Amino acid sequence: MDVIAAENDQSIRKRVLDATFVVLSRTGRNKLQLMEVAAEAGVSRPTVYRHFGSKEGLLEAFALYEQDNFAAGVARATAGLRGPERVEAALQFIVDHQFSHSLALLVEMEPEYSIAQMVRVLPTMQEGMRHIMIGDNPDVAAAAVVRIAICHYLVGGHDRNGFLAELRHAAGLPPRRRRGRSADDLAGKEVQDLGANDLWALQVKKVPDAID
Repeated sequence: MDVIAAENDQSIRKRVLDATFVVLSRTGRNKLQLMEVAAEAGVSRPTVYRHFGSKEGLLEAFALYEQDNFAAGVARATAGLRGPERVEAALQFIVDHQFSHSLALLVEMEPEYSIAQMVRVLPTMQEGMRHIMIGDNPDVAAAAVVRIAICHYLVGGHDRNGFLAELRHAAGLPPRRRRGRSADDLAGKEVQDLGANDLWALQVKKVPDAID
């Protein structure tokens, strides 16, 4: 019976914390009301007080919950991988997480609080990434990756590829390359239809790889 009760408590806590994300995304921290969180979670307001004590207690628990979820997500994304593949998977997770899990309104409405939260989690994130980085300076690479990620979180943006490219560069990964067109692909074109790069490619028999 105690096990069932504990599981129910954990389930309720998770529902309330997930609801906190929804309400924070909508109202920001200062206007967050426990009654609204309770309604979003489908529980009573006394239940929220019983589990978290106060608004500040709820926000404190939410910050830790988000931190744990991020760490667990990185662990899942990198499970079974080693070396550059592990780094790549971690960086891709960071990009995907920030584009699918945004508190952009909170950052816009309450930048000081958002910055304070990032300063608070920075050492933990940096330490976690240090164990994933490769190369001669994993500490420096981890610091650069985390600071770029935090910058994108606070400033925002819509360029996923650019964000990932910045992270990869900071981590010391080589730039991604895409295959160019071969001379055979161009051989059937009329000379007047060829651009300068195409003409050069015919001369050297291959268009050089383009860097993303």
